[in-house]
Amino acid sequence: MLTLLPLFAPLLLIAAAVFAFRRGGPRVPALAEAAGFGALLVALASLALLLARGSGTSGLVGWGGIGLSARLDAVSAAMLLLVSFVGWVVLRYSRTYLDGEARQGWFTGWLCAALAGVLFLVQAGNLAQLLAAWIATSLALHRLLLFYPERVAAQRAARKKRVFSAIGTGALLGAGLLAWIGFGTTDIAAINALAREGQGSWLAVAAAGLLALAAVLKSAQFPTHGWLTEVMEAPTPVSALLHAGVINAGGFLLIRFADVMLAAPGVLAVLAMLGGFTALFGALVMLTQPAVKTSLAWSTVAQMGFMILQCGLALFPLALLHILAHSLYKAHAFLASGGAVEQVAGLRRPGPVAVPDGAAVGRAFLLALAIYAGIGAAFGLAFGFGQKSPQALALGGILIFGVAYLLAQGLADAAPRPLTRRTAFYAAAAAVGYFALQSAAEFLTAGVLPATPAPGRLEWTLMLLAVLSFGLVAVAQALFPLWATHPAAAGLRVHLSNGLYANAAIDRMLGGWALRKAS
Repeated sequence: MLTLLPLFAPLLLIAAAVFAFRRGGPRVPALAEAAGFGALLVALASLALLLARGSGTSGLVGWGGIGLSARLDAVSAAMLLLVSFVGWVVLRYSRTYLDGEARQGWFTGWLCAALAGVLFLVQAGNLAQLLAAWIATSLALHRLLLFYPERVAAQRAARKKRVFSAIGTGALLGAGLLAWIGFGTTDIAAINALAREGQGSWLAVAAAGLLALAAVLKSAQFPTHGWLTEVMEAPTPVSALLHAGVINAGGFLLIRFADVMLAAPGVLAVLAMLGGFTALFGALVMLTQPAVKTSLAWSTVAQMGFMILQCGLALFPLALLHILAHSLYKAHAFLASGGAVEQVAGLRRPGPVAVPDGAAVGRAFLLALAIYAGIGAAFGLAFGFGQKSPQALALGGILIFGVAYLLAQGLADAAPRPLTRRTAFYAAAAAVGYFALQSAAEFLTAGVLPATPAPGRLEWTLMLLAVLSFGLVAVAQALFPLWATHPAAAGLRVHLSNGLYANAAIDRMLGGWALRKAS
């Protein structure tokens, strides 16, 4: 029975959802919160079981490879803890946020159902459970998006999400069938083991392509990102819930089938290009958004692109780390967005802001790279700097560009010296944190996730393009205050604020929206 322990986490939430739908009443929110906390306790107990017994897959509760089985390893344990913790917080927040709403019980029920679907997904030991949980999560999210069914934007987002979910589900079904035929099993751990040995032939490559398509559609990559930026029509807890393994389920899918993905280098290259472009696109559009929640949504688009880029570069441990870190801070950002707006509105403006010129930006980027290299060399023994893959080092260079943007503010001529010292300290801390967390992620997933292979000519080209592209965008962001008043910049800002009209083009391709009028 202990090997089936992780399955009790989603079962608790399913029980709460059934109670909400059948009984309703004022006790539903409290019961749902208790179920969420119980799921978190089960996740903690599952971690203890993993530490005591090691990785493994439970026996199948079913027949013919179809049924329930729990895969417990570093990946599933991390995701179980993430989903159950964020889910519990969201349920607790919803209890107050929706207090007094006539349909609070209905909302809470579907919230529990969505969390249960994700928990079944992240611990799935076989293909059938993975596919069923994938579909269940999409259905529950669709219901949550329509909490205010009279809102036209909510109808549009839900319908668009349903179209992309249907295509993604078809792709995942096709990938599962090809994997089952090619490897002769539905057990996910066995499939990865066989793929690591080079079995599966062309079927493995085809399955990897379909897995990539499902992941891209699930994680709102360009140009299918439009529904995510329209999710703001749903209650705030839905936006936070997305980061409990829903929007980042695409990245999890690629991580879970990492060995299969390595059998298709061309597919990984496409993922790297698409993810990198989505990250840059989302980051630029985010800067032009006037509303806090919309800006956060575009930030999520950018972060999901960066996650897909990491998977495309075969940095699967770092992609898992990115899912954990991004989910925690972005869920908090959405839940705290209302209070943050009030705090900012109450601040007295301090006056002119120090604007860095071109020389300050140049010094900032040189100093950031020097800090990155210096700390990498100084802590090389502790962090294994010499053993880092070129892909990981390139990713570190991209991340340090964000630190350079911060340094540029501190190096501006009008900036006070304490600010300069503080930004330099933050830059050094970011470099140390990157190496430390990267090493920890690689250590904890050793034996579970494959090592990053040595890059070939294609991978070197992709890394060079990624570093140059992110570097140019970072410089443009740092220099933006200097040319923001130029007429050309004003026109560009209008186009960016509309997402370069990609979402409108998708709407037209899908034939427009004949939305039902509210009664």
